[in-house]
Amino acid sequence: MVDSRKLWAEALGTTLLLATVVGSGIMGEQLAGGNVALALLCNTLPTGAILFVLITMLGPISGAHFNPAVTVVFWLRRDIAAGTAVAYILVQVMAGIVGVLLANAMFDLEIAQVSLKVRSSAGQWISETVATFGLVATILLTIAARPQAVAMSVGLYITSAYWFTASTSFANPAVTIARAFSDTFAGIRPVDVPAFIVAQFVGMMLALVMVRVLLGGADTKTEQQMADPAE
Repeated sequence: MVDSRKLWAEALGTTLLLATVVGSGIMGEQLAGGNVALALLCNTLPTGAILFVLITMLGPISGAHFNPAVTVVFWLRRDIAAGTAVAYILVQVMAGIVGVLLANAMFDLEIAQVSLKVRSSAGQWISETVATFGLVATILLTIAARPQAVAMSVGLYITSAYWFTASTSFANPAVTIARAFSDTFAGIRPVDVPAFIVAQFVGMMLALVMVRVLLGGADTKTEQQMADPAE
């Protein structure tokens, strides 16, 4: 039986994450006056900031995954049970959609939308592979080196990855699915979602292999040590 507190933490964190990603994208687009670089900056900074906040406050409860790729990694490392992983992923996807609908509502947009924003090219798919590789590597290597720095490291990584990847670093299957429900600056066409998710899981697996190569037998720190840095 999965601890309901963990599921509520994942639900709250993923909802607020998506509300921030999409809401800041809408606000940025409205205020930037057509300047795409400024709109992206307005989208980037709140996303990195909210990740720091969410991981700090919810990490001790659920591990602060908010991302099916991260959850699968911890399952593959046997840090969480299969049943817990499935429950986390279901909650993350549903909560992500709720977060997007909330963002739409906050800006007086049509609540139920389908994105028309095209995100389909080899460069976008390579970007999602690189973005997810970097995110998973950041999490695992920081847990091994300095668990108390995970929140800051993830926030800073995503802030930078928004700018060095052509896809603006979704790096999260739940985020990808949810953003298909927003026909705004942060959206993605539903037809483009599957390729992004495949690329994300490829990046996740490559990161897992690389971390094992880098750390070898020293890769013994677990999700619980991210939740409780004092261990």
